[in-house]
Amino acid sequence: MYGGDEVSAIVIDLGLHTCKAGYAGEDAPKAVFPSVVGSIDQMELDDGNNVDKNSGSIPDSKSVARPFDAEKSKGKRKLYVGSQALGYCRDHMEVLSPIKDGVVVDWEIVENIWDHALRFGVIFLM
Repeated sequence: MYGGDEVSAIVIDLGLHTCKAGYAGEDAPKAVFPSVVGSIDQMELDDGNNVDKNSGSIPDSKSVARPFDAEKSKGKRKLYVGSQALGYCRDHMEVLSPIKDGVVVDWEIVENIWDHALRFGVIFLM
């Protein structure tokens, strides 16, 4: 018999407006953040606009304003996931939702949201 701590399942609820992540059996989720992402096409970044210099963000080791590099058929794009990442004004940033009419239309965005939920929501808040 194992007498240690019981490990619960991780639950991620991706909705149209918010994403909630936590452990099964708990009263409240560990993290609640918007289920939309900021996207900047790599072609716009290569035109001489340095997004990191113009973003006005303050570098912080625990900052969740970390961009995710993603491949797209039309080229590369940076995705900004989380409340703090979306709070900064960036040139040429477009806000995208992975869900349209209740169906997932962009699995790449969903994967980045899940990654953010696990890295910054569930694991760091244990």
